Amino acid sequence: MSYLNRNIDDSKIMSPQNMQSDRPLFIAVIFLVVIGLMSIFSASAPKCVEMGVNPARFLIQQIFGVIVGIIGLRFLSNFHYKKLMAYTLPFAVFVIIMLILVKVAGVTVNGAQRWINLGPLSLQPSEFAKPAVVMLLAGVFYRDAAIWDNNKIVTAFVPILIMVALIFTQPNLSMVLLLLATSVAIYICAGGSWQLIIGGGALMVPLLLLKGLKGYQSSRITTWLHPEADPLGAGYNIIQSLVAFASGGLYGVGYGSSKQKLAWLPEAHTDFIFAVIGEEHGFIGCLLIICLFWTILQRGFIIAVKCQDMYGKLLALGLTFSICFQGFLNMWVASSFVPATGVPMPFISYGGSSIMVSLWMIGILLNISKDNVKRVRFGNVRNI
Repeated sequence: MSYLNRNIDDSKIMSPQNMQSDRPLFIAVIFLVVIGLMSIFSASAPKCVEMGVNPARFLIQQIFGVIVGIIGLRFLSNFHYKKLMAYTLPFAVFVIIMLILVKVAGVTVNGAQRWINLGPLSLQPSEFAKPAVVMLLAGVFYRDAAIWDNNKIVTAFVPILIMVALIFTQPNLSMVLLLLATSVAIYICAGGSWQLIIGGGALMVPLLLLKGLKGYQSSRITTWLHPEADPLGAGYNIIQSLVAFASGGLYGVGYGSSKQKLAWLPEAHTDFIFAVIGEEHGFIGCLLIICLFWTILQRGFIIAVKCQDMYGKLLALGLTFSICFQGFLNMWVASSFVPATGVPMPFISYGGSSIMVSLWMIGILLNISKDNVKRVRFGNVRNI
């Protein structure tokens, strides 16, 4: 039996353009975007000076991504979420094509082939797989949580497996884990079998550890447990990140005054930007980031609970889980609670694809919240 009621009534689709969206969610996202822009400039300016380019180069590129993301957010917040069902499979095919192009003509950075250059733009197609997977699973699980269904296998599970396989070969294990975790969350909330999840996990984890991990991926676990064993090699990033947090203390050393970003902390504007925030703004700054992501998590789940149809519930839950799990995972990596994974922090880390997709996902959430307001206003709310 599902944990959420299943009611989808296409006859009640009305334009929610004039309805008010979830204000706390929108405010939390805007705060994170602004903090992200400030942090990117602070963390990347020394690197730009070293490269001999404009100190605001990464900031300007990120602002462009924010503009495109906000345009998409605006559009999707006014585009009824139920209409997305018609575009789900074409969007998934588009993502698969982009992932194939990465394998054929992608750009390799630090041993990973994850990006594709389109003129002056650089896209990371794996980021687009996050909303694609959520949309596919919400579209097939809103009626029931049955797995062994030929229609579901062809229209959802096969495209997801293709995307996961292509992303795994980049290699990008962290994105694979994020997509799998999001899929499990959607399946469980659709009323899926816990026994199937536990059994599948019991089979997959040993297989992944024994056969699927690359050499450097296995070493990350060892390095996480004993970073001091190789302080100038594999354990360098973790140690320098922890030094940044320790230097920040309670209130931080002040905006722009981080020393770790100057020469000691690699990828300060991407994977380890949370450590720079911790050094410059201390525990208080880190707590603010945590509270903002917690607000997104809370508001997203509230939107899911209040939604009157199962498709909207699963869509809201999947988008919320994907964004927040990735955000907290980045924090855990920077704080050495889990092994290094290489995932950016949504809204904060540098990356045009990440900020665009994250804002678009928020746009869908805002649209679902508008639909809730519409139903309340017109007195059509049913008991959940």
